Amino acid sequence: MEHALVTGFPGFIGRRLVRSLLSASGGTRVTALVEARMEGIARELAAEHGDRLEVLPGDVGERRLALSEVEWERLTGSVDTVFHLAAIYDLAVPLELAQRVNVEGTGNVLDFCAAASGLRRHVYVSTAYVAGLRHGVVYEHELVMGQDFKNHYESTKFQAEAWVRERRQEVPTTILRPAIVVGDSASGETEKFDGPYYILRSIAQAERAGRAPVQFGRADAPFNVVPVDYVVAAMVAAATDEAMAGQTLHLVDSDPLTAHDLVDALSREYAGRETRGRVPPWIVANVLRLAQVRKLLSGTPRESIAYLNHPVRFDTRRAIELLAPHGLRPPQFTDYVEPMVRFFREHEHDPALVPKRA
Repeated sequence: MEHALVTGFPGFIGRRLVRSLLSASGGTRVTALVEARMEGIARELAAEHGDRLEVLPGDVGERRLALSEVEWERLTGSVDTVFHLAAIYDLAVPLELAQRVNVEGTGNVLDFCAAASGLRRHVYVSTAYVAGLRHGVVYEHELVMGQDFKNHYESTKFQAEAWVRERRQEVPTTILRPAIVVGDSASGETEKFDGPYYILRSIAQAERAGRAPVQFGRADAPFNVVPVDYVVAAMVAAATDEAMAGQTLHLVDSDPLTAHDLVDALSREYAGRETRGRVPPWIVANVLRLAQVRKLLSGTPRESIAYLNHPVRFDTRRAIELLAPHGLRPPQFTDYVEPMVRFFREHEHDPALVPKRA
């Protein structure tokens, strides 16, 4: 890997990926394609990496990535690896915006890959939730199974992955499907307290009120999360391992806790006690707009509750087989719940980490 193009910088995963690429031996150069509104912070972060990291304004939603003819020719003539992370992850995203970034943006990146004369690998970050509303076990080779979707995020990521698969003969690609990404498994560091952190916020609120936390969600539904360092390490491995060309890998917990057990694990770690009582999931899903319920669940978005109620498991046989030679294995939640909660406890009042919609 001599010259990598990365989309999605300076987002949380993209930031860590760039750091990993530049800390490795071999002198890899990185060009980060950055949307205009993020250019300032991207350049601040890039300053620590010297001239090996180039910040280049662009837009995945535009044809030819909104690059000038000179920049297009320069990059397609030198980039050998593309990491496509840029996407709209908001579960409540409007369809038009999700379509532009998640689908059209992926098509525009694929066009760049096809034009890159020395391309060796395209690493595409999809999501395990292209499975939509499927139940039971979902396998890594599957995609189009007649499923419906919980939101526009899932449906547009499904469309995008279908496009990537259609062009794999032309563009050598590895598709990675993470579950819900949380903080670093060693330090607990994260960028934003959303997703499972809403559960932690409700536990913290209950503890301050002197009452036991309650359960909310379907007790037996697997709840799949994955730490960011595992996702980044898998991306770096996928970029150069020939065995991963053309493969699709689930980056998930191969033995996930149920929603009930995960909430209990968080409660034990934060509050020193297990939950008591339960709000039935149908009530949570249907009346989360009520002020009393929002208060009980600490601002949890209505759209996220579906992930606590969905009985689906993601098979990981390819991920286990192909990532094992790189010293990687699917991490289990109990292995990193302590640093996750510790980081939350130390930073739970930091406004920069609280989602704006909370």
